[in-house]
Amino acid sequence: MGASEKITLLGRAAVVEGLPENPAVKAVLAWKPEALVDARFDREELTLTIAPEEIRAAAATVQAAGYNFFEDMTAVDWLPSTPRFQLSYHLLSHGFKDRLRLRVLVDGESPSVESITDVWPSANFYEREVFDLFGIRFDGHPNLRRIMMPDDWEGNPLRKDYPVEGYR
Repeated sequence: MGASEKITLLGRAAVVEGLPENPAVKAVLAWKPEALVDARFDREELTLTIAPEEIRAAAATVQAAGYNFFEDMTAVDWLPSTPRFQLSYHLLSHGFKDRLRLRVLVDGESPSVESITDVWPSANFYEREVFDLFGIRFDGHPNLRRIMMPDDWEGNPLRKDYPVEGYR
């Protein structure tokens, strides 16, 4: 298998060169194929790009497919690109001994996605961290408030347009 393989989506079927049928791909395609925006297998890691409005349901779908452990999540600010933000959710299946990344691309104007804390309660503090440092809102989060910066802090320090020395 090469360094990078692309999964080609053809309607309801995924044609995967050099990759055995992956349970996450099969589960998402069986659930809602249009929720899968893109899929890539690169350096022995599978990344499924999910439509932002479907992340909570997609997380529940791959959890039911056997990805039983939520490792972490993070965000990237791709300013000046559009969409501006990328959220990456890292999951693990102990049964399959396999890792999976769910990726969501979010616009820069009032960025928000659904919280996945009802699927994986351990996502709570990761979502709060991303909210605090990037300003991305998680709809339905049970306690969305700052976790690292003081409550009266202005702005989100990991955004690329945040001033290096802070607001003056």
